[in-house]
Amino acid sequence: QLKCLMRVVTLHGIPKDLDNYPEDMLLFLSPADYAATGSCRQYFARIRKANLDVLQRDSPQRKQLLSEALACLNISSPRVSRENAEILGRLVCDLGGEYIRSSGGILLKQLSQCDSFLPDQEEAIRSVISSGNTTFGSPAAWSAFTLNELGGLILALDHSILQRIPK
Repeated sequence: QLKCLMRVVTLHGIPKDLDNYPEDMLLFLSPADYAATGSCRQYFARIRKANLDVLQRDSPQRKQLLSEALACLNISSPRVSRENAEILGRLVCDLGGEYIRSSGGILLKQLSQCDSFLPDQEEAIRSVISSGNTTFGSPAAWSAFTLNELGGLILALDHSILQRIPK
């Protein structure tokens, strides 16, 4: 339905008021098309809160979206800056484990909003969290508040981390 709606909206060209449309609908517009009303950076900042689940995780369209985001933000190495992590928003859920490891704790805030993780992502999250060099600190110092802040990251924790959390 969103794809169809985007076709209708753009039937006579790209409207100048795209920022008035829902973020989820903008997922069906390419960053190059959005360039008529703003930059690719603005496009990705705009869709960062979109529900990416309207696109299947392994779909070519979702992979292309991540690829275009990395190119737009000039992310050529697996290290992502805090600013770029904010712009990527939920697209960080599709980044591989090498990005998570290389970026340290920077991606954890956005990753906490993910619904699920691939095995290499889980391993990378555990590695970063186990280091204790994150805003969460060492698992041995976590509280109920910290566990709440971890959000979806709890799905990636294993027994070795869980046993270090104080009762």
